[in-house]
Amino acid sequence: MRTRSDIDCWLTDMDGVLVHENTPIPGASDLLQQWREQGVPFLVLTNNSIFTPRDLSARLRASGLIVPEESIWTSALATADFLKSQMPGGSAFVIGEAGLTTALHEAGFIMTETDPDYVVVGETRNYSFEAITKAIRFIGAGARFIATNPDATGPSTEGLLPATGAISALITKATGMEPYVVGKPNPMMFRSAMNRLGAHSENTGMIGDRMDTDVVAGIEAGLHTVLVLSGISDESEIQRYPFRPDEVLGSVAELLDPEPVESEDPQLL
Repeated sequence: MRTRSDIDCWLTDMDGVLVHENTPIPGASDLLQQWREQGVPFLVLTNNSIFTPRDLSARLRASGLIVPEESIWTSALATADFLKSQMPGGSAFVIGEAGLTTALHEAGFIMTETDPDYVVVGETRNYSFEAITKAIRFIGAGARFIATNPDATGPSTEGLLPATGAISALITKATGMEPYVVGKPNPMMFRSAMNRLGAHSENTGMIGDRMDTDVVAGIEAGLHTVLVLSGISDESEIQRYPFRPDEVLGSVAELLDPEPVESEDPQLL
């Protein structure tokens, strides 16, 4: 039976695990520092495809968390990695922001509005009726339909916003075509992250705050799964699902190594 002591590499979700609305979750900074000091390979995962790893690293640093950009794996990077494996040097019509277009460009893809091989939909704050119409027409003409993640809504200070899953559903309704979704809960995102680390499922753990994405994808990828109750899921949420994580913790603070106990000076006894 695999235990936490068997884990040499870690994948961790970001929102609800390390930060909550730009505020670090207690223990997150210490855990990241512990991993760095011990040389533990890790990646911070997010379904957010808007920002590049450099952007996210800077945003986390502003929140007090030190995560190098090479230690961040987004659904945009996973999507680019997948498409490169499917059709090296292919072309795509993209609905999304810099995080997605940069990842696809670095993977050798050509962005085009003329007969693309793929239509790739990611998250953006500027969904355009014109762009959505073009996507529908390209898919109708035979372009393959890809989405970076299935999240229907995203948070904002004013309330919920429509996100990738909602726009994908609109395109699906118009075309009759379902997208292939690369991000969580597709375990492919975890497998691509492990490939990035050179890790194996037998010695890799996944930390998340959602049963319906982090935990189920971790289980399907064969990882040691840790659910923290500092984000979306609570104890009642766990009971709703037919699967369970390997561990349930209050927060990542419980993953910190215990402080060494100082022995008493025998001369004082």
